[in-house]
Amino acid sequence: MAQKIVANVSDAQGSPLAVAIEVSGHHIMGDEPVDQGGKNLGPSPYDLLTAALGECTAMTIRWYAARKGWSVEHVDVQVSHRKTMKAGTDQMIDEFHKTVAITAPDLTEEEHTKLIEVAGKCPVHKTLTGTISIVTGIG
Repeated sequence: MAQKIVANVSDAQGSPLAVAIEVSGHHIMGDEPVDQGGKNLGPSPYDLLTAALGECTAMTIRWYAARKGWSVEHVDVQVSHRKTMKAGTDQMIDEFHKTVAITAPDLTEEEHTKLIEVAGKCPVHKTLTGTISIVTGIG
């Protein structure tokens, strides 16, 4: 069974929208940008989601390369997110763009291509493109 991850998020001082986030023993602050009513004291929810996709992509490439015994010197992932209209509709969608750069001089073109393919299979990517369920309860 997969590990259950619990994040505790509560109001924080310093900004009308600031929150204190504790997850897996790590503590960070979240906030919204000034133009959204916050004071930009920390990453916004979409900042964290976008970063999570990039982090997972880089880690998945590293994990796969290590499993194959391939030497990878550096992985750089740039992810952008925006809300945009779905073509031909009036529906807003979330659009992510990923650019992956891998420094691995000893890899063949085929191995490099495989790592780029693997980049699209990270768990966060699968979550964002798959079927999910969110259950909200009263605590």
